[in-house]
Amino acid sequence: MHLFSFLPLLLATPALTTTLPHRIPTVRESAAMARRMLRLEKLGTLSTVFPTNDTPHKEASRPDSVAGTPLGLMEYFGDCEPSTGNPTLLAITIASSFRNVEAGSNITLSMRWHPPHPADKRLSPASLPRFALVGTIEDMDAAEVRAQGIRSCFATYHPDSVVWMPGNHIHESRWVRLVVKEVYWFGGFGDRAYIGWIPLDVWQNITEKEIKETKLPGEKTGGFFSWLPSVEL
Repeated sequence: MHLFSFLPLLLATPALTTTLPHRIPTVRESAAMARRMLRLEKLGTLSTVFPTNDTPHKEASRPDSVAGTPLGLMEYFGDCEPSTGNPTLLAITIASSFRNVEAGSNITLSMRWHPPHPADKRLSPASLPRFALVGTIEDMDAAEVRAQGIRSCFATYHPDSVVWMPGNHIHESRWVRLVVKEVYWFGGFGDRAYIGWIPLDVWQNITEKEIKETKLPGEKTGGFFSWLPSVEL
């Protein structure tokens, strides 16, 4: 059947676009998408927990009622150690997230995919991938920072951050990495996306080739017929 003779039939049969099964990506494919998100995104949410009131890290101005309460705040990050999958953070000593970590809190970095314009206008945020990295904070020494070009990499993601990089006259800061221990992936709607844990070894072993070749929702720029379902003609 000629494609154009099939088109009126397709348009007159809306059920066809909703009944075709979707192939759920594999765990590795989902890991590659997550690593690509880490590469392309630059803002996430750091989640920590306020310490109990009897810790030596108690802030005088913090209400007693928030002890043990989760805190989620926006944070800059960069994929500046791509061989490891550990995101780079610029830790401001006075920031509550990092004070909580110093007091013994666990830490999670979560992010969601923001598709490029104009795809962002037609894709439901509920259908888009998001994930969380559970890990620990590890300081980076000066030799590591120089050898891996951390300062220039981070400035590429966040040009404004040069103002509060280590050595500034505003806030005490330091370079840290979030050492990933667990990865939780929520790829979108459950009938077409993987939802669940990604093994650490899979996360760490995603190749640069996979990161570059993987496409996230909204990145595919096919022609007029790219929105058509896959149908045997």
